[in-house]
Amino acid sequence: VQLQASGGGLVQAGGSLRLSCTASEGTFDDYVIGWFRQAPGKQREGVSCISDIDGTKRYAESVEGRFTISIDNAKNTVYLQMNNLKPEDTAVYYCATGIPTLACVDEMRADEYDTWGQGTLVTVSS
Repeated sequence: VQLQASGGGLVQAGGSLRLSCTASEGTFDDYVIGWFRQAPGKQREGVSCISDIDGTKRYAESVEGRFTISIDNAKNTVYLQMNNLKPEDTAVYYCATGIPTLACVDEMRADEYDTWGQGTLVTVSS
């Protein structure tokens, strides 16, 4: 499977964006899909994940209540709706998926995901 992330842009604090991650040459069926982000000078961190197997969703504490992850299997697309954006949300956002046995858990580890999209830049101005 190949992943294509899109939807990033420049938004003022308090605004919203919706990121999309579309799969090609495959589907998300029975996989976990994760969103990560990497801000300049910082390590890549897990933001949210969703399991197509059992519908499990997890969010990083920093985005809980503001971000919502969802999946549309008909479109082979995972969305990350981001509301009430803050300047500290500024980062390049990546979607990723891993081996079929990968679980969607609170402590998302980037090294457990082996297929990555190209990233989309989100910039939140104050």
